[in-house]
Amino acid sequence: MKTLVVVQARMGSSRLPGKVMLPLAGAPLLQRMIERVVAAKTPFEVCVATSTEPLDDAIVELADKAGVRWHRGDPLDCLKRHVTAADEAGADYVVKIPSDCPLIDPAVIDEVLSFYFANEASFDFVSNLHPPTWPDGNDVEIVPAELLRLADREASRQLEREHTTPFFWEQPARFRIGNVRCGGGKDLSMSHRFTIDYPDDYRFISAVFDALYRGDAGAPFSLDDILSLVEKRPDIRALNEKYAGVSWYRNHLQDLSTITPEMTRTGPSS
Repeated sequence: MKTLVVVQARMGSSRLPGKVMLPLAGAPLLQRMIERVVAAKTPFEVCVATSTEPLDDAIVELADKAGVRWHRGDPLDCLKRHVTAADEAGADYVVKIPSDCPLIDPAVIDEVLSFYFANEASFDFVSNLHPPTWPDGNDVEIVPAELLRLADREASRQLEREHTTPFFWEQPARFRIGNVRCGGGKDLSMSHRFTIDYPDDYRFISAVFDALYRGDAGAPFSLDDILSLVEKRPDIRALNEKYAGVSWYRNHLQDLSTITPEMTRTGPSS
């Protein structure tokens, strides 16, 4: 049984164009993220799913250099991109990790996937996002490929096509939804932001790498390392703190039945 981790990435980000190729510790951001993903211990293959736009040729080149699969599809239909990438790879399970998670902890990936495979008979879809408790930027979602194909056949709303998995977590009466919570009963989803959408996020992530990156031969720094750093260095935490808790949900509250206003902030950009 084959598990495929799909990292969706494209150059045409509306808020921060080209963010996946921004320099981070001497290499493109996407390369540094791939290094963290492949450091997970769970057996899987990685595929970078990008678009057919000519601008994304650079992402294909990066994937080749990194030694991972790549797939090209519709720029906005990420659900279709995940399905066709899975079909090309012959995958039985598909894991979604977006490319705006360059600080993702490999141990978090292992924790979510281990929970799913230990409880596969009980769940159709497992993530660490519903409800969110981890710092934003540690997104892991897993679903069997056959159910992803079902979603591709039936999903009709734009947000279902663009964000890949709402078809599942928006239908808890139809699908068995599992969630892996952050340890120790903590909820850091509204207070800690480790994702990249804005220039301030890039400044924060760069500062974290400057402080913690150990070089290509070193083990990836952990979530606990980052939490400890921002506790000791409030100047680093302050770099993007104004966006903490701001998510794409804020623009779709009227369309999402399982998301409440308390799960997102409007943020200074809205």
